[in-house]
Amino acid sequence: MARVAIEYCTQCRWLLRASWMAQELLTTFTTDLSEVALVPGDGGIFRITVDGEQIWERKADGGFPDITVLKQRVRDRVAPGRSLGHSDKAAETGPAE
Repeated sequence: MARVAIEYCTQCRWLLRASWMAQELLTTFTTDLSEVALVPGDGGIFRITVDGEQIWERKADGGFPDITVLKQRVRDRVAPGRSLGHSDKAAETGPAE
């Protein structure tokens, strides 16, 4: 089972955002994750890793991840054959207009 770490900036007060993302991942990947850790940091950091591999970094990736994109990136590493249902369909058809 995989470990996800969400490092967030305490100075920027991003704990609520990080904890919401952690809750979404734990709800979606109930049997695929051993842990989702919230890691306090500073300097505007918002980085998400799966088993030490970076899958999102706020500055490099241009902001915060859409929850659908985040779930897809986690899924691709922890359960590649798994369907995310409506989240996958939204990615295939693009955003609603």
